Amino acid sequence: MDEIFLSASIPQPGRQYYGTADPLLIHFAVRAFLTLTLGRRRVVWGGHPSITPMVLAACQGLGVAYSHAVTLYQSEFFRGRYPTENGDFPDVVFTQAQADLPSSLRVMREEMLGRKKLTAAVFIGGMEGILDEYDIFTKANPSAHVVAVPRPGGASRDVALRQGYDEQLDQFPTDFTRLFIEQLGVLPSEPRI
Repeated sequence: MDEIFLSASIPQPGRQYYGTADPLLIHFAVRAFLTLTLGRRRVVWGGHPSITPMVLAACQGLGVAYSHAVTLYQSEFFRGRYPTENGDFPDVVFTQAQADLPSSLRVMREEMLGRKKLTAAVFIGGMEGILDEYDIFTKANPSAHVVAVPRPGGASRDVALRQGYDEQLDQFPTDFTRLFIEQLGVLPSEPRI
């Protein structure tokens, strides 16, 4: 099964991009992505505490077997502080902690984004980590498809602008399902595995 990397988060107070994003639209976009892709493509993501509960709720709501639908990456740097939802996922890849947070995240991202079956990446909302993941992903997967969702704001909007996004030409800025169908080639008529 092809894999799609999901890079998403809700900007936190005091961090870069806080106040530039709409948390509700981030939630809607993530939910639309998960509803379309779960069971049709494997979703790979780094265990951000604002996204992991959404992935769990979507899997449960759709009745999708976690072991066949998702792979969660988590750095050992966060041991003891993982979201409680992590325990519900059987396919968790733990990456080795480094001396500091930036180094630990770099190791996790390089391992996660170096997976051979990744065919696309989706970026929604987020903070500066989105930019790091975009750079690592495009270098590791130069022929893979990138979907940066601009309307929810955050760092993903900056990625979309880098890719030539023009607001004036976007007739459906919040039709996230349409965007994912068109950009990822995943159809709602595909059976879930």
